[in-house]
Amino acid sequence: MDKLSVFSGNAHPELAKEICKYLKIKLSNALVTKFSEGEIRLKINENVRGKDVFVVQPTCPPPNDNLMELLIIIDALKRSSAQRITAVIPYFGYARQDRKDQPRVPITAKLVANLLTTAGANRILTIDLHAGQIQGFFDIPVDHLFAVGVFIDYFEKLKIKDLVVVSPDVGGIKMARAYAKRLDAGLAIIDKRRDSPEKTEAVHILGHVRDKNAIIVDDLIATGSSLIEAVEALKKAGVKTVYAAISHGVLSGPAIERLDKAKDLKELLITDSIPFSNHRKHSRIKVLSVADLLGEAIKRIHNEESVSSLFD
Repeated sequence: MDKLSVFSGNAHPELAKEICKYLKIKLSNALVTKFSEGEIRLKINENVRGKDVFVVQPTCPPPNDNLMELLIIIDALKRSSAQRITAVIPYFGYARQDRKDQPRVPITAKLVANLLTTAGANRILTIDLHAGQIQGFFDIPVDHLFAVGVFIDYFEKLKIKDLVVVSPDVGGIKMARAYAKRLDAGLAIIDKRRDSPEKTEAVHILGHVRDKNAIIVDDLIATGSSLIEAVEALKKAGVKTVYAAISHGVLSGPAIERLDKAKDLKELLITDSIPFSNHRKHSRIKVLSVADLLGEAIKRIHNEESVSSLFD
Protein backbone atom coordinates (compact mmCIF):
# COMPACT_ATOMS: atom_id res chain seq x y z
CA MET A 1 0.00 0.00 0.00
CA ASP A 2 3.07 2.28 -0.04
CA LYS A 3 2.14 3.38 -3.58
CA LEU A 4 -1.40 4.41 -2.51
CA SER A 5 -2.24 8.01 -1.57
CA VAL A 6 -5.60 9.53 -0.62
CA PHE A 7 -6.13 13.29 -0.80
CA SER A 8 -9.11 15.43 0.11
CA GLY A 9 -10.36 18.90 -0.74
CA ASN A 10 -12.49 20.97 1.61
CA ALA A 11 -15.82 19.41 0.58
CA HIS A 12 -15.78 16.45 2.99
CA PRO A 13 -12.45 15.83 4.77
CA GLU A 14 -14.22 13.81 7.51
CA LEU A 15 -15.26 11.16 4.99
CA ALA A 16 -11.74 11.06 3.54
CA LYS A 17 -10.33 10.46 7.04
CA GLU A 18 -12.80 7.61 7.64
CA ILE A 19 -11.82 6.04 4.32
CA CYS A 20 -8.15 6.27 5.30
CA LYS A 21 -8.97 4.71 8.65
CA TYR A 22 -10.50 1.73 6.82
CA LEU A 23 -7.45 1.51 4.54
CA LYS A 24 -5.10 1.87 7.55
CA ILE A 25 -3.15 4.71 5.94
CA LYS A 26 -2.74 8.41 6.69
CA LEU A 27 -4.59 11.07 4.73
CA SER A 28 -2.06 12.68 2.39
CA ASN A 29 -1.07 16.27 2.98
CA ALA A 30 -2.20 19.08 0.68
CA LEU A 31 -2.80 22.79 1.24
CA VAL A 32 -6.22 23.79 -0.15
CA THR A 33 -7.10 27.39 0.69
CA LYS A 34 -8.05 30.61 -1.12
CA PHE A 35 -6.25 33.78 -2.06
CA SER A 36 -7.71 37.04 -0.77
CA GLU A 37 -9.75 37.62 -3.94
CA GLY A 38 -11.30 34.13 -3.78
CA GLU A 39 -9.13 32.14 -6.19
CA ILE A 40 -8.32 28.62 -4.99
CA ARG A 41 -4.76 28.15 -3.80
CA LEU A 42 -3.34 24.63 -3.78
CA LYS A 43 -0.06 22.88 -3.01
CA ILE A 44 0.61 19.14 -2.78
CA ASN A 45 2.88 18.83 0.26
CA GLU A 46 4.32 15.37 -0.39
CA ASN A 47 5.87 13.33 -3.19
CA VAL A 48 3.31 11.58 -5.42
CA ARG A 49 5.58 10.63 -8.34
CA GLY A 50 4.56 7.19 -9.60
CA LYS A 51 1.79 6.78 -7.02
CA ASP A 52 -1.81 5.60 -7.35
CA VAL A 53 -3.71 8.65 -6.10
CA PHE A 54 -7.36 8.94 -5.03
CA VAL A 55 -8.98 12.36 -4.49
CA VAL A 56 -12.09 12.32 -2.25
CA GLN A 57 -14.28 15.29 -3.13
CA PRO A 58 -18.09 15.20 -3.46
CA THR A 59 -19.34 18.08 -5.60
CA CYS A 60 -22.00 18.96 -3.04
CA PRO A 61 -23.04 22.51 -2.04
CA PRO A 62 -21.34 24.83 -2.78
CA PRO A 63 -21.02 22.78 -5.99
CA ASN A 64 -19.01 25.28 -8.03
CA ASP A 65 -16.32 25.75 -5.36
CA ASN A 66 -16.04 22.03 -4.69
CA LEU A 67 -15.91 21.13 -8.39
CA MET A 68 -13.23 23.76 -9.05
CA GLU A 69 -11.19 22.49 -6.10
CA LEU A 70 -11.38 18.97 -7.47
CA LEU A 71 -10.26 20.04 -10.95
CA ILE A 72 -7.31 22.02 -9.54
CA ILE A 73 -6.21 19.15 -7.26
CA ILE A 74 -6.31 16.73 -10.22
CA ASP A 75 -4.27 19.16 -12.34
CA ALA A 76 -1.67 19.56 -9.59
CA LEU A 77 -1.37 15.79 -9.16
CA LYS A 78 -0.99 15.26 -12.89
CA ARG A 79 1.78 17.87 -13.02
CA SER A 80 3.41 16.14 -10.03
CA SER A 81 3.76 12.90 -12.07
CA ALA A 82 1.17 10.79 -10.24
CA GLN A 83 0.89 7.44 -12.02
CA ARG A 84 -2.92 7.26 -11.87
CA ILE A 85 -5.51 9.72 -10.53
CA THR A 86 -8.95 8.52 -9.46
CA ALA A 87 -11.59 11.13 -8.63
CA VAL A 88 -13.69 9.74 -5.77
CA ILE A 89 -16.96 11.67 -6.07
CA PRO A 90 -19.45 10.16 -3.57
CA TYR A 91 -22.06 12.70 -4.68
CA PHE A 92 -21.82 13.75 -8.32
CA GLY A 93 -23.21 17.28 -8.61
CA TYR A 94 -24.91 18.56 -11.78
CA ALA A 95 -26.14 14.99 -12.41
CA ARG A 96 -29.77 16.13 -12.75
CA GLN A 97 -28.88 18.08 -15.90
CA ASP A 98 -28.21 14.93 -17.92
CA ARG A 99 -30.33 15.59 -21.04
CA LYS A 100 -32.07 18.30 -23.04
CA ASP A 101 -35.57 18.18 -21.60
CA GLN A 102 -36.31 21.71 -22.85
CA PRO A 103 -35.10 23.81 -25.79
CA ARG A 104 -31.83 25.74 -25.34
CA VAL A 105 -30.66 24.12 -22.10
CA PRO A 106 -27.19 22.62 -21.42
CA ILE A 107 -26.26 19.03 -20.66
CA THR A 108 -24.14 20.03 -17.69
CA ALA A 109 -23.43 16.47 -16.51
CA LYS A 110 -21.58 15.87 -19.79
CA LEU A 111 -19.70 19.16 -19.43
CA VAL A 112 -18.53 18.17 -15.93
CA ALA A 113 -17.43 14.77 -17.27
CA ASN A 114 -15.37 16.52 -19.94
CA LEU A 115 -13.83 18.88 -17.38
CA LEU A 116 -12.74 16.02 -15.12
CA THR A 117 -11.18 14.11 -18.00
CA THR A 118 -9.41 17.19 -19.38
CA ALA A 119 -8.05 18.06 -15.92
CA GLY A 120 -6.30 14.68 -15.86
CA ALA A 121 -8.53 12.17 -14.05
CA ASN A 122 -7.84 8.60 -15.16
CA ARG A 123 -10.79 7.03 -13.37
CA ILE A 124 -14.03 7.96 -11.56
CA LEU A 125 -15.45 6.32 -8.42
CA THR A 126 -18.95 7.41 -7.42
CA ILE A 127 -22.12 6.28 -5.63
CA ASP A 128 -25.73 6.21 -6.88
CA LEU A 129 -25.63 8.51 -9.89
CA HIS A 130 -28.90 10.31 -10.53
CA ALA A 131 -28.99 8.61 -13.94
CA GLY A 132 -26.90 5.52 -14.68
CA GLN A 133 -26.28 6.58 -18.27
CA ILE A 134 -24.02 9.39 -17.02
CA GLN A 135 -21.31 6.71 -16.94
CA GLY A 136 -21.39 6.89 -20.73
CA PHE A 137 -20.53 10.59 -20.64
CA PHE A 138 -16.99 9.64 -19.60
CA ASP A 139 -14.28 8.31 -21.90
CA ILE A 140 -12.44 6.92 -18.85
CA PRO A 141 -13.45 3.99 -16.57
CA VAL A 142 -16.26 4.68 -14.09
CA ASP A 143 -16.88 2.51 -11.03
CA HIS A 144 -20.49 3.11 -10.02
CA LEU A 145 -21.25 1.86 -6.52
CA PHE A 146 -24.65 1.56 -4.86
CA ALA A 147 -25.58 2.40 -1.27
CA VAL A 148 -28.29 -0.27 -1.18
CA GLY A 149 -26.15 -2.64 0.93
CA VAL A 150 -25.62 0.02 3.62
CA PHE A 151 -29.38 0.61 3.93
CA ILE A 152 -30.26 -3.10 3.74
CA ASP A 153 -27.96 -3.86 6.70
CA TYR A 154 -29.80 -1.22 8.74
CA PHE A 155 -33.30 -2.42 7.88
CA GLU A 156 -32.46 -6.08 8.44
CA LYS A 157 -31.47 -5.23 12.02
CA LEU A 158 -34.87 -3.56 12.58
CA LYS A 159 -36.70 -6.76 11.49
CA ILE A 160 -39.74 -4.86 10.17
CA LYS A 161 -42.61 -7.06 8.99
CA ASP A 162 -45.04 -6.48 6.08
CA LEU A 163 -42.56 -4.39 4.11
CA VAL A 164 -43.21 -2.68 0.80
CA VAL A 165 -40.53 -0.74 -1.07
CA VAL A 166 -41.85 2.38 -2.80
CA SER A 167 -40.33 4.25 -5.73
CA PRO A 168 -41.35 7.94 -5.62
CA ASP A 169 -41.47 8.05 -9.44
CA VAL A 170 -41.33 5.80 -12.48
CA GLY A 171 -37.63 6.54 -13.03
CA GLY A 172 -36.67 4.95 -9.72
CA ILE A 173 -38.21 1.53 -10.39
CA LYS A 174 -34.86 -0.20 -10.93
CA MET A 175 -33.48 1.02 -7.61
CA ALA A 176 -36.70 0.12 -5.76
CA ARG A 177 -36.70 -3.36 -7.29
CA ALA A 178 -33.14 -3.95 -6.01
CA TYR A 179 -34.24 -3.06 -2.46
CA ALA A 180 -37.42 -5.15 -2.70
CA LYS A 181 -35.47 -8.18 -3.88
CA ARG A 182 -32.90 -7.93 -1.08
CA LEU A 183 -35.56 -7.34 1.60
CA ASP A 184 -38.00 -9.91 0.18
CA ALA A 185 -40.63 -7.14 0.16
CA GLY A 186 -43.41 -5.93 -2.10
CA LEU A 187 -42.94 -3.18 -4.68
CA ALA A 188 -45.01 -0.05 -5.31
CA ILE A 189 -44.65 3.05 -7.49
CA ILE A 190 -46.02 6.55 -7.02
CA ASP A 191 -47.24 7.98 -10.32
CA LYS A 192 -46.78 11.73 -10.14
CA ARG A 193 -46.98 14.75 -12.38
CA ARG A 194 -44.16 17.30 -12.22
CA ASP A 195 -45.36 20.94 -12.25
CA SER A 196 -41.84 22.45 -12.19
CA PRO A 197 -38.24 21.31 -11.51
CA GLU A 198 -38.77 22.00 -7.78
CA LYS A 199 -42.44 21.05 -7.36
CA THR A 200 -44.33 17.82 -8.00
CA GLU A 201 -47.87 16.57 -7.53
CA ALA A 202 -48.49 12.96 -6.47
CA VAL A 203 -51.25 11.35 -8.50
CA HIS A 204 -51.83 7.72 -7.49
CA ILE A 205 -50.05 4.60 -6.24
CA LEU A 206 -49.38 1.48 -8.28
CA GLY A 207 -49.13 -1.58 -6.01
CA HIS A 208 -50.55 -2.90 -2.75
CA VAL A 209 -49.56 -0.73 0.24
CA ARG A 210 -52.53 -0.83 2.64
CA ASP A 211 -51.56 -2.04 6.15
CA LYS A 212 -47.92 -2.27 5.09
CA ASN A 213 -44.73 -0.65 6.39
CA ALA A 214 -43.29 1.37 3.52
CA ILE A 215 -39.70 2.27 2.66
CA ILE A 216 -39.38 5.07 0.10
CA VAL A 217 -36.07 4.77 -1.77
CA ASP A 218 -34.43 7.40 -3.96
CA ASP A 219 -30.99 8.66 -4.97
CA LEU A 220 -31.24 12.22 -3.58
CA ILE A 221 -33.42 14.58 -1.58
CA ALA A 222 -33.09 18.30 -2.32
CA THR A 223 -36.00 20.49 -1.16
CA GLY A 224 -37.97 17.47 0.04
CA SER A 225 -41.18 18.21 -1.85
CA SER A 226 -41.27 14.85 -3.65
CA LEU A 227 -40.64 12.92 -0.44
CA ILE A 228 -43.28 14.74 1.60
CA GLU A 229 -45.92 14.31 -1.12
CA ALA A 230 -45.04 10.61 -1.36
CA VAL A 231 -45.41 10.22 2.43
CA GLU A 232 -48.81 11.94 2.38
CA ALA A 233 -50.00 9.80 -0.53
CA LEU A 234 -48.92 6.61 1.23
CA LYS A 235 -50.63 7.53 4.50
CA LYS A 236 -53.86 8.29 2.62
CA ALA A 237 -53.57 4.85 1.00
CA GLY A 238 -53.47 3.16 4.40
CA VAL A 239 -49.75 2.58 5.05
CA LYS A 240 -48.93 1.98 8.72
CA THR A 241 -45.36 3.36 8.93
CA VAL A 242 -43.21 5.23 6.41
CA TYR A 243 -39.41 5.20 6.28
CA ALA A 244 -37.21 6.83 3.63
CA ALA A 245 -33.79 5.62 2.48
CA ILE A 246 -32.16 8.25 0.26
CA SER A 247 -28.51 8.05 -0.78
CA HIS A 248 -27.63 11.75 -1.00
CA GLY A 249 -29.11 14.20 1.48
CA VAL A 250 -28.68 17.55 -0.23
CA LEU A 251 -31.44 19.00 1.99
CA SER A 252 -31.48 22.44 0.41
CA GLY A 253 -33.91 25.33 0.78
CA PRO A 254 -36.92 24.50 2.99
CA ALA A 255 -36.12 20.78 3.27
CA ILE A 256 -35.55 20.70 7.04
CA GLU A 257 -38.70 22.76 7.75
CA ARG A 258 -40.72 20.39 5.57
CA LEU A 259 -39.32 17.39 7.44
CA ASP A 260 -40.28 19.00 10.74
CA LYS A 261 -43.88 19.21 9.56
CA ALA A 262 -43.97 15.71 8.06
CA LYS A 263 -44.87 13.85 11.26
CA ASP A 264 -45.95 10.76 9.30
CA LEU A 265 -42.35 10.10 8.22
CA LYS A 266 -40.87 7.96 10.98
CA GLU A 267 -37.23 8.14 9.87
CA LEU A 268 -35.14 9.55 7.04
CA LEU A 269 -31.96 7.59 6.37
CA ILE A 270 -29.20 9.21 4.34
CA THR A 271 -25.52 8.49 3.78
CA ASP A 272 -22.51 10.64 4.59
CA SER A 273 -21.73 11.15 0.89
CA ILE A 274 -22.42 14.81 1.76
CA PRO A 275 -21.37 16.35 5.13
CA PHE A 276 -24.25 16.82 7.59
CA SER A 277 -22.89 18.53 10.68
CA ASN A 278 -25.81 20.98 10.70
CA HIS A 279 -28.47 18.29 10.57
CA ARG A 280 -27.19 15.54 12.87
CA LYS A 281 -29.34 16.74 15.77
CA HIS A 282 -32.57 16.31 13.82
CA SER A 283 -34.42 13.54 15.65
CA ARG A 284 -35.67 11.77 12.51
CA ILE A 285 -32.58 12.00 10.29
CA LYS A 286 -30.07 9.18 10.62
CA VAL A 287 -26.75 9.26 8.74
CA LEU A 288 -25.19 5.96 7.64
CA SER A 289 -21.55 5.83 6.55
CA VAL A 290 -20.32 4.80 3.11
CA ALA A 291 -16.66 5.12 4.14
CA ASP A 292 -16.11 1.35 4.33
CA LEU A 293 -17.80 0.83 0.94
CA LEU A 294 -15.58 3.45 -0.70
CA GLY A 295 -12.52 2.23 1.18
CA GLU A 296 -13.02 -1.34 -0.02
CA ALA A 297 -13.54 -0.12 -3.59
CA ILE A 298 -10.34 1.96 -3.42
CA LYS A 299 -8.39 -1.01 -2.08
CA ARG A 300 -9.65 -3.27 -4.87
CA ILE A 301 -8.97 -0.70 -7.59
CA HIS A 302 -5.45 -0.19 -6.24
CA ASN A 303 -4.81 -3.95 -6.14
CA GLU A 304 -6.32 -4.42 -9.64
CA GLU A 305 -9.06 -6.65 -8.20
CA SER A 306 -12.72 -6.93 -9.20
CA VAL A 307 -15.06 -4.25 -7.85
CA SER A 308 -18.22 -5.83 -9.29
CA SER A 309 -19.16 -7.61 -6.05
CA LEU A 310 -19.64 -4.18 -4.46
CA PHE A 311 -22.15 -3.16 -7.14
CA ASP A 312 -25.06 -4.97 -5.46
